[in-house]
Parts: sequence; structure tokens; C-alpha cells
Amino acid sequence: MRTSRIRTATLAAVTAALALGLTACGGADGGSKAAGGDSAAATAQSPSASNGDGKGGTQAHSGGDTKEGARSTTASGGTDEAGSKGTTAGAQQCRGDEMLLTAVHRFAGQQGDHLLVTASNKGTKPCWVTSYPAVKLGDVDGTALPHSKKDNAGGGKQITLQPGGKAYSAVNLFDYGSKNHTAQSFSLALRGADGHDGPFYSVDIKGEKPQFTWNEADVLNWNTKKPYDI
Repeated sequence: MRTSRIRTATLAAVTAALALGLTACGGADGGSKAAGGDSAAATAQSPSASNGDGKGGTQAHSGGDTKEGARSTTASGGTDEAGSKGTTAGAQQCRGDEMLLTAVHRFAGQQGDHLLVTASNKGTKPCWVTSYPAVKLGDVDGTALPHSKKDNAGGGKQITLQPGGKAYSAVNLFDYGSKNHTAQSFSLALRGADGHDGPFYSVDIKGEKPQFTWNEADVLNWNTKKPYDI
């Protein structure tokens, strides 16, 4: 009996010890899970933080660079925009005494005979030209030439010229071979937004054949590209 009791007591002790061991084991598992949970959370947070930092880093770096780049572009665009909007809004009309006006006789004696007119902004600030220049050829009379009927529409827009910028026009010459006029210079005035002419300036013709003849002539709008640039 006594032996049986001792065995029972021993068995109970072993069972209790086993239970405690299992509990401790479960606790270790729980701790491991918790640690794993923390570890998983850290891992989840780490990419998140990395993403966050990465995003933040990417945004701050790439985005920072991009923003910096964007700023640069915006600044550049801003400058360009300011150049097209701000400066146009703030720009004054070009004045003849701040412009370099030149003309070249092209295709002399051929079909398409014309005077290529170039206006260069020699001032220190942007300015604008509009419509077409008022041109008087030689000393024939005081009437300015008409606008070409074959010209593109939209000549009323303002073309802003930055310092050193250029605009082009052309005087089309029509020579029918009789009762024609001859000259090698003309006078030119810039038109205002109201269509009125400014002061006239004398322009000498350059090129191999500065002398030109015409029976009729007309003028093209100002443009940023050379007309008849063949």
C-alpha cells in the first residue's frame, strides 16, 4: 500500500512537473510567438518605415530631386512663362530707336522678288511687335503699303522679343516691267496695338543687289521665322 502511495505520489509529482514543463514550453512558444509577432511587426514596420523612409527618402530624394527638378523646370517654365506671360504683360511696345532694322533684297529679277526685313531687339528689356510694319518705299509718296492679301491671319497678336530676339517680315515686290519705280532704301514704322504708326526710320537695303523695282508691293505680318526662307 505504502509503495502504491509512493508511486502514486511520484506519478502525481511527475505529472505536475510535466504539466509545469508543458506550461513553460507553451510560455516559451507564446514568447516566441510574441517575439515573432514583434519581429513580424518590426519586419512589417521596417519596409513600411523603409517604404516610408524609402518613399519619404525617395520622395525626399527622388521627390526632392524631382521637386528640385520640378522647381527647376517650374522656375525655368516660370521664367519661360514669365517670358511669355509675365514679360509680355510687363513688356512695352518695341521702340524704333531700340531696334536694329535691316533689309535684304532677295530673288532680284525673279518671281518671288522681295525685301526680307529683320527687326532685332537691341534694348535690355523684352518688348513686343504686332501686326505688320508700316513701309513706305523710296520717295514715291506718303502712303504706306497695304497688308498682303495672301498672308496668314492672326497678325494682331503680339510677338514678344527678348533682348537680342528677332522678328521678320517681308515686302513683296511686283514688277510688271513698265512704269515701275526704283529705289534702294525705304522707311519703316512699327505699329501700335491701336493700329497707329510710330515714327518712321530709314532702312538701307543690303545684299548684292540693293536696288529694287516695283509697280505694286505689299507687306507680310511680323513672324518669328523668315518668310520665303527657301
